[in-house]
Amino acid sequence: MAGRFYIGARAFARPLVRLIWNPRVSGLENVPEQGAFVIASNHLANMDSFMIPVVLPRTIRFVAKDTLWTQKGPQGAVLRWFFDAVGAVPVDREALASGKGALQAGLEILRSGAGFAVYPEGHRSKDGLLHQGKQGAAWLALEAGCPVIPVGVKGTEHMFSRLLPERGAITIRVGTPILPEEIDPSASKGLRRRLLTARIMDEIQALSGQRRADGPQGRSADQQDK
Repeated sequence: MAGRFYIGARAFARPLVRLIWNPRVSGLENVPEQGAFVIASNHLANMDSFMIPVVLPRTIRFVAKDTLWTQKGPQGAVLRWFFDAVGAVPVDREALASGKGALQAGLEILRSGAGFAVYPEGHRSKDGLLHQGKQGAAWLALEAGCPVIPVGVKGTEHMFSRLLPERGAITIRVGTPILPEEIDPSASKGLRRRLLTARIMDEIQALSGQRRADGPQGRSADQQDK
């Protein structure tokens, strides 16, 4: 039932998104036609969780702060409707911060053969910079044995900031899949997670064009959260 709602909601939302914002989208061919995959994206606005599922060719699910279901105004109405329709998983702030609730829900979704979306930064960027990545996306991909698809988003933070939306101002670029077997299989689990996290963040930066909040050192696997 959730799958039908998802397809219906996306079919309804997609032409409206094209008409109002006309986002520039590239790399959709990088999304696998079948099997599990992790979407790892930068995070500029709450609407990222609306735009990414709308433009991708396959169903993806994600967890979101339960407070997003109580947002006010037109943005809140859009988010509530869409999150319910696509089967997003509400998680309270404490569980989301610890990562336990989000990661367990994500692993179950991946093991069912579906797609799951993660924001490796762990929070929305309020300064427009790309912040240090946490290891959740890497852990999920390595545990589930599935590819990570990096995504770079630009312009979503301004979707509702103008009276008349600027068409073509939003860009969503889907990168080449990163396969778990590309990460040194002889390394320890912890090192593989750090290496994969560093690779994910480098790819997201290349796709989004953002500056790193932590400077060049942010690219080092040794600087990633343990």
